Parts: sequence; C-alpha cells; structure tokens
Amino acid sequence: MRAIWSGTISFGLVTLPCQLFTATEEHGPGLHTVHVACGGRIRHRRVCELENVEVQQTDIARAWEAPDGRQVILRDTDLEALPLPTKHVIEVLGFVGSEEVDPILYSRPYWIGASGAGAQRPYALLVEALARSGRVAICKVAIRSRERLAALRPRHGITGDVGYWNCLNALRPRGLSSRVAG
Repeated sequence: MRAIWSGTISFGLVTLPCQLFTATEEHGPGLHTVHVACGGRIRHRRVCELENVEVQQTDIARAWEAPDGRQVILRDTDLEALPLPTKHVIEVLGFVGSEEVDPILYSRPYWIGASGAGAQRPYALLVEALARSGRVAICKVAIRSRERLAALRPRHGITGDVGYWNCLNALRPRGLSSRVAG
C-alpha cells in the first residue's frame, strides 16, 4: 500500500515520523452513464461559460469570487505555498476519553503508521499509551491543502487511525430531509 501523506506527529517536545494510508476503498459495480436509445457512453466535458469552448484540464484552476464579483484565480502552486502550520505535521492539541468523541463526526478514515525503523518503538509506545488510557488524541492536520481537525486513536495493537472530522455545521439534524419543502 502506498502512503498518501508523510509527515510527523507532534506533541510537546516529541516528534514522530509517520505516514497516512487510505483506509477505505469503493467496492461497487463500475456503472457508466449511457444514452438509452443506442447505449453510447455519455461524456462530461469541461466547457468555459464565457467562450463556449471545451477547456483542457491543464488550463483549469480554482477561483474565489470576491464580494464585488471579481474572480481571484488560485493555481495549485498558490495553494501549496499557503503557510499552513500543519502542512506536514499532525499537531496533537490534546487528549480526551474515547467515549467523548461522537462517531458521527468521522468523515474519512486513514491508517497511520511509523515511518522508518527508528520511529517504530516510540510510535508503538504512543499507540499503547492511548489504548491503555482509553484516550484519543485530538489533532490538527492538513492534507491536500486543507486543514481540519482529526482524531488519532489506537487500532489493532501497533497501528492507529486518523479520522478526519466533519465540521459540525456540515451535519444535518436527525430526521430532516435534505430537500427544501416547496
């Protein structure tokens, strides 16, 4: 399995090299959208609204719309240059009891492991300490230019997992439909 992120776990004066790996994968039939009449595949093309021309992936960037309507174009190099304090660090903010973390907050799970032979033992000590104390490390981490809160918790002995959290405002109240009543 290939690591998707490499960095360190940092708490106090302790720094442990680590790597993250995706913990889930999709297992479903590979369905395609097709034209009902002839069965031909439907292709989605990127078309510029202003020029009405198809645009290549290399010519596409992200943008933020300013309050006055101007578009501020941000390229990947701009986003990578942002001074995220946790760019390659899983910064431990504190520790809480595992029962205090509501599982509904988890968004994406990642496996985490020590990076390099010298980090194996200190990393195993961290995981063991979390397991014995019944605690979870609340962390701040940036993956793919986005900083979020996460929980580092022990799993299966010497491995751990990092669960990205949904923002609280992204959670829907129970029993409410996502559709707007009309």
